[in-house]
Amino acid sequence: MYLYLRVARVLAGALVKPGLGLDDASELRLRVWPSDLDTYPEMNNGRYWTIMDLGRYDLAARTGLMQFARRKGWFFVVAGGSIRYRRRLPPFSRFLLRTSLVGHDGRWFYFVQEFVRREQMAAQAVVRAGLRTEKELIPAETILKAFGREGWSPPLPEWVRAWIQAEDVRQTD
Repeated sequence: MYLYLRVARVLAGALVKPGLGLDDASELRLRVWPSDLDTYPEMNNGRYWTIMDLGRYDLAARTGLMQFARRKGWFFVVAGGSIRYRRRLPPFSRFLLRTSLVGHDGRWFYFVQEFVRREQMAAQAVVRAGLRTEKELIPAETILKAFGREGWSPPLPEWVRAWIQAEDVRQTD
């Protein structure tokens, strides 16, 4: 089941938390609930992906991008990602979800999302995402210009560039 109550809590929290810039990281303190578990018991690998939505929502809301996109009639889309699991997240454990927008390639935005428990990395992911209209993807540079951040283009981390290249190699379209 999707995390509707958690989404509502994150979005309500974003209204009272300080705003963020595109270079800032969102940090959410969360807990592993029984509905997040697999049979081992630890957080289910698919649940990581769903929880990562919360971090991107918080970042988008606190930068103002979510409200801006809604006014324009644009929709958020995820086009790919990769995650590396390092340590388990057991039942009821607390963890930090850190979400950073690390850059773009002109077309897509790239987020790095980290699950940290007891100051140790439990998982780290890269997510390729963007905004689109009903008909087409909106280039990252067009979004940034409309959002008043034209020219924002930090260098992508080397491992993210390597992931992009690997994705390009396996492209099937």
